[in-house]
Amino acid sequence: MSNKIRVRFAPSPTGHLHIGSLRVAIFNWLFARHHNGVYTVRIEDTDTERSTPEYTESILESLAWADLQADESVVTQSERINEHKALIQQLLDQGKAYRCYCAQDDHIKRHKAKAGRDELYLKYDGFCRDKEQQEGKPFV
Repeated sequence: MSNKIRVRFAPSPTGHLHIGSLRVAIFNWLFARHHNGVYTVRIEDTDTERSTPEYTESILESLAWADLQADESVVTQSERINEHKALIQQLLDQGKAYRCYCAQDDHIKRHKAKAGRDELYLKYDGFCRDKEQQEGKPFV
């Protein structure tokens, strides 16, 4: 494995590029250049309800306008879903991960009951860690 510095800018295409996000992209690009590293862009389009190709195009156009060209091809997360599924299966097979079958509302209810906090700071509690695998249930 190379010790070369690699940085990424990973915007979510749920809107146009924000000035704060552009600031992060500039700092990452500068850091990579200063250390003779690699600057990459990964489009985080996994929020399928809000991500659009128009926003992806807008973000990439804004980066080009700022002359922040990635050193490698832009990666789009949704195009890598099969790789992600294969890695999930590998982790499951090795016993390094487990499936959770709880509804999101169940997590929130347990969290509120234990911590008395709102769901903004929700952290998974490992509820399904020691449960038997439930056949036929979808991965949540």
